[in-house]
Amino acid sequence: MLANFTHKFSRIIFSSIHTTMASCRRPEHQAPPELFYGETEARKYTSNSRMIEIQMTMADRAVELLALPEGTSSFILDVGCGSGLSGEALTNRGHFWVGMDISKPMLGIAEEREVEGDLFLSDMGEGMFFRPGTFDGVISISALQWLCNADKKTHNPPKRLYKFFSTLYSTMKRGSRAVFQFYPENSHQLELITSQAMRAGFTGGVVVDFPNSTRAKKMFLCLFAGLLNPQLPTGLGTGSQAYSGQVTNSSQRQRFRNLKGKSLKKSRDWIKEKKERRRRQGKGDYKPDSKYSGRKRSNKF
Repeated sequence: MLANFTHKFSRIIFSSIHTTMASCRRPEHQAPPELFYGETEARKYTSNSRMIEIQMTMADRAVELLALPEGTSSFILDVGCGSGLSGEALTNRGHFWVGMDISKPMLGIAEEREVEGDLFLSDMGEGMFFRPGTFDGVISISALQWLCNADKKTHNPPKRLYKFFSTLYSTMKRGSRAVFQFYPENSHQLELITSQAMRAGFTGGVVVDFPNSTRAKKMFLCLFAGLLNPQLPTGLGTGSQAYSGQVTNSSQRQRFRNLKGKSLKKSRDWIKEKKERRRRQGKGDYKPDSKYSGRKRSNKF
């Protein structure tokens, strides 16, 4: 089923990619991810409001495509979690999560931001190390295409992709989904990725949001574990749906600006919510809330 999407969407998807890639070098062509996302590049993800806005929007869409049960907290794996922006989308919806990334500076910034998820330094091309049936879902933002490159002599992209997908499949609960927002360079990469996912046991396909828009177009590989004939979600901006990205961005602008700094972390509500999440996770011994919780202290006694 996955192979059919390669031919169906290749003309639609890659008609504008060639022009875009001709004007700029792709990050994966410049250096391996652990080097490209060094201290300087990692800092951009918490200082550039535009990057934060794009990252959070894609993460929200990936979580939406997971179609998790409403009213309950799920346990999610974030592959290529970076500085934890995509994890914020999970935390905001009441889910628990684990993040893994190959960049140590990125994970360092995630720790500085005091994200709620547990973090692991790991190369996804070497496979997953979690117990079978651990996760209720998986998301990944702008990371999957890195596996299509051989950054070392020992790297074989097809083998690394299969290692990743096959071990990921075993860590997921049957019937769960994995959603990857990714940027394949061409139809060959798309076919390589989808064929290795199908070989590992997944079903599913590619969901394209706003296929007729150069800037808003986004691709999501939506995979299902243990389902033979799944119903793929409908891409945004197709059929009767109209593109409303400009309205969405303007309404969320203040939210993304707040994520950039740490002002919200001083509020009373934020402190009470964090204490409650930590209590549920069994982390630390927090005192009961009182009228003094979150109250600002004077600099002078």
